[in-house]
Order: sequence, then structure tokens, then C-alpha cells
Amino acid sequence: MKASMNGRFQNYGLQAFQKDLMSGLIVGIVAIPLGMAFAIASGVKPEYGLYTTIVAGILISLFGGSKFQIGGPTGAFIPILFAIVMQYGYENLLIAGFMAGIMLLLMGLFKLGGVIKFIPRPVTIGFTTGIAVTIFCGQIANFLGLTGLAKQESFLSSMKEIGLHLSTVNIYSVLTALICLAIMIMVPKWFPKLPASLLGLLASTLAASLFYPGQVETIGSTYGAISSSLPAFHVPDLTMEHFQTLLKPAFAIAMLGGIESLLSAVVADGMTGTRHNSNRELIGQGIANIVTPLFGGIPATGAIARTATNIKSGAVSPVSGVVHGVVVLLVLLLFAPYASMIPLASMAPVLMIVAWNMSERKAFAHVLKTRTADSLVLVITFVLTVFADLTIAVQIGLLLSAVLFVKHMSSLLVTKKVLPDPSDKNARVSADMVNKHRNCPQISIYTVDGALFFGVARMFEQAIMEEIHYKPKVLIIKMDSVLYMDTTGESNFASLVQHFQKSGGTVIISEIQDQPRQVLHKTGLDEIIGPERFLDSTGEAIQYALTKLNAAQCAGCKQFAFRECHELSGHAGAEVQREHIPARKRNLPGVNG
Repeated sequence: MKASMNGRFQNYGLQAFQKDLMSGLIVGIVAIPLGMAFAIASGVKPEYGLYTTIVAGILISLFGGSKFQIGGPTGAFIPILFAIVMQYGYENLLIAGFMAGIMLLLMGLFKLGGVIKFIPRPVTIGFTTGIAVTIFCGQIANFLGLTGLAKQESFLSSMKEIGLHLSTVNIYSVLTALICLAIMIMVPKWFPKLPASLLGLLASTLAASLFYPGQVETIGSTYGAISSSLPAFHVPDLTMEHFQTLLKPAFAIAMLGGIESLLSAVVADGMTGTRHNSNRELIGQGIANIVTPLFGGIPATGAIARTATNIKSGAVSPVSGVVHGVVVLLVLLLFAPYASMIPLASMAPVLMIVAWNMSERKAFAHVLKTRTADSLVLVITFVLTVFADLTIAVQIGLLLSAVLFVKHMSSLLVTKKVLPDPSDKNARVSADMVNKHRNCPQISIYTVDGALFFGVARMFEQAIMEEIHYKPKVLIIKMDSVLYMDTTGESNFASLVQHFQKSGGTVIISEIQDQPRQVLHKTGLDEIIGPERFLDSTGEAIQYALTKLNAAQCAGCKQFAFRECHELSGHAGAEVQREHIPARKRNLPGVNG
């Protein structure tokens, strides 16, 4: 690896390595209990979480797009992974993770990193809070030491199962959980630099072992002894049948992994003043999730809390992430048998605190208080995440956001008929100038304000068509406030132009922006309108329009919509004959629109 790669190791020296070594050690210690807890909550053995922390943690740091990203198993994955394990089994979870890695890699190669970041905030808050509720409630059984529960895939079934077995509460489990919880709450306040979750696990495990041994379920009694070595390299049996069956779960893992990793990278940017490479981050996540299942690990992504800890501990490069993985590996090799003694009741508070911290409760309440369409998107996404499925929740949340966005943008399109204001020294156009006593029968001027896209295109066309039923000779459309036009907008715009030209009228476009101008050029509509009829100011457009008037119709007219009307209304005859001079070279009488 080149030391200057993307500036990630530029001017890297001994002092920087010492900082990375210390931060990696701290984050590695923090990651150990979390890795086991996330694996247990996902329905697999705790060592699989450690395998993920080691392999994915190192690879994400080496190949990802953020200097400070710490990767590994996260709480966000728990509902998805648990559902996959329940429905398809652990082996198929590895295949789904492998497929998700390929998807993430392709997303990065096709530069889709920027697209993922456009997911609306209410959707991300909704599903994140929903996941937090699912994790928290899923640990109630271990906290209380309930026995005889059957594993349930749905939230409601799980809560019903807990309710039916409340009579089996184990007071020793509750005591163990409270010891761990108390330490995890107090340590950050008194000793913020110490790993609260690890201290909580150690203290509660010692209490259970010394004062009431054999009274609570432990990792060893439930899952067997934790192996002190990495599993053998194993390529998953990916068949076409597996591909078809696991495509949807794999896509859900890939999308959530992409979203979480980029959110974590953004948080890191905010804390350090750096900028991550979103496409490279997806490539790194993809590589990690392709390789990790080969060693028995579960899907991984960027971990926001551990990344923040990494930065606060003084990390300066991805080396800290590599060190964190090595630390976990050493702990696995040296102390794995002792981890088997940890009570499940001790793991419950660890996950409950994680759920509480990831719930975004303040952001959730803030969006709710706005009582806007975003509040509806938030609540629906949250409810579907908890009671249905994360994939469905995100899909419905995105669809609802899109519909509400189109509706909102449609309401913002404003089309007004205008005329120059004689009291303004520059004669700017205004809708207030149009009334029954001042409305030119031969020239109609409209301002369009808003995006001309599929949601409003028909409404735009009808708004002008209904107003020009008397068929004026010239239609001027002022488009300085139209920043975007799609092909549907162009189609309706073309229909309006063609209808007007069929009746012998002339269409003039003024002050058009670059994007709509390019669309009209690509479709050839600018040639149909006439390149000379695209003018830089509405004043020029009006002067051009005055050359197209019927003088006989002007004679005796008392509308006086323009300054020239006093002169024109005193003349009769056929067409006003004026040699056409390019408007930009003509001396204008002060009508600038």
C-alpha cells in the first residue's frame, strides 16, 4: 500500500502511529462486548460477532473511504439478521452477506455513493428509531432471565411470548443485569475514558460467579464454549436457487449497510473537518462483506459510536481501525474461554444502552413537533419497521416521501399573467398591472415560477391555454424562475407551443435558465420556436413582440398595456411594417421586464 494513498497516510510517522495504537486499543476493548452482544441478538453464536469485528474491521479501515471509520457488526443489522437466521438459517445468512458485499462493491464502482445519501432524513430517523425499539424490547427476556420462550420472528409475537412467560422471572438475572446497567450509567459520568460496557460485563460476571454461581444462564451454558481461534476458510455454496431465494434479504443488508456506513462517515467528517469518499467507502464495505462470510462472520458496516470513540481517542489514520481488529483477535486467542462465563443478563443492558443511544429520540420528537408531511413519513416508517419489516418500511417511506415531494413541488408552481409597471423606472413586469382595463389583446406575457416536471407539466399547460382562449398574436413566456425541466415538462411545453403556432401566433421565450434551455435544444423544440425568439430580457421580448402586431387592431385600443400603445393606437392599416433588427442591437425605450 502506498503511503500517500489518497492522503490517508501522508506524512505518517512514529508519533501518529503511537496515537493510532492507543485509539485502536481503546476501540478494540469497546468492540469486544458489542461484537458478542450483536451476534447473540442476531441469533448466532457470540464468536461470530468477534470474527466480524476482526476481519471486517481491518478490511473496512484498509479499503474504505473514511480515515476514521470503524467497521464491524452493528445494532442496526439485528432485526434483519435475526429474521434471516430464523427463516433461512446461519449458512444462508453467510450467503446473503456475501451477496450483499457484491452489491455494495458494485454500488461503489458505479458511483452510487452520492445517491444513497439522498434518502430523506425522516425515513432514516424512522427506521433507526424502529430498530432501536426492536433491539431494546428484544432484550427484556434476557434482562429478566425468562425461560421457556420460543423464538419468534415478529415483534408482536415476541412481546406476546414475553408476556406469557413473565412468571418465570429470575431474580438473580435481574440483579446481574442491574449491576451491569448501573456501572454502564455511572462510569461515563465519573470516568469517561474507561470502557463502560466492558467494566459492566466484568463486574456483573464476577458478582454472578462469586455470589450465586449457576443461578443465571451464561454464554457457555447457552451457546457452548467460545472457540479461541478463527474458523477455517470456507467458500459459501452460492447456487442459482440461493441467489433467487436470498436476493431480497441480501439487498436489504446492502442498502442498510450502505446507509449506515455513509452516515457514520458523515459523522466522522463533522468531528474532524475531513471529507470522506462515499464511493470508495461502499467499495471498502463491499470487500469486507465479501471476505467476512468466508471466515464465518456476519454482515458488517460502519459503526457510528465506535467511530466517534476512535476519533475522540486521538486516531489520525486508518491504522487505528487495523489495530482495533488485531486487539480483538488477540483477546479472542488469549481470553476466549473466560468469555463463556458472561451471563446473558449482563449482555442485555449493553444492547439496551446501544438501543437507547441510537434511537434518535430528540430528532424523532423534533420532526413530530413540526406536524408536517415529514412527520407522517417518520411515523409510518417507524411503525412499519417495528411491526412489519425494515425493507418494507424503507420502501414505503421512500415512496411516500416521493409522492409528498411531488405534491409539494406541484403546489409551488405559479403561472401569472403580467404587464410592465409604468411606475417602475425599469418597467418591470407585474401581475398587479393586469386588469380588465389594461390587458393587451395581442400580446400575452406569462411568468413561470417553479420546476416544470411530470408532477406539474399538465397543470402548467392548462393554466396558459385557458387564459389565451382569445388567441393573441404573441405569447411571451418569462422563464427566469424555472430552474429545472424534465421530458414530461418539455412535452407539455411543446404541445403549448405547437397549439399556439397552429393558430398563427408567435412564441417568444425570455430569460430562460441553462438547464431548461439545454432540454429544449436536445429535443429540437428551440428550432421549432426559432433561435432568434430566445431573448435575454423581457424588455427585448416585448420590443420584438411589438414588431408582430396588427396595426388595425391597435387603432383605437384604449388598453394602453405598453408605453408604445399611445402611439400605436393612433394608426390604422395593415400589419405594422418594421424591418426586423436583432433586439440586442436595438435602442430600447426603457421596457426591461
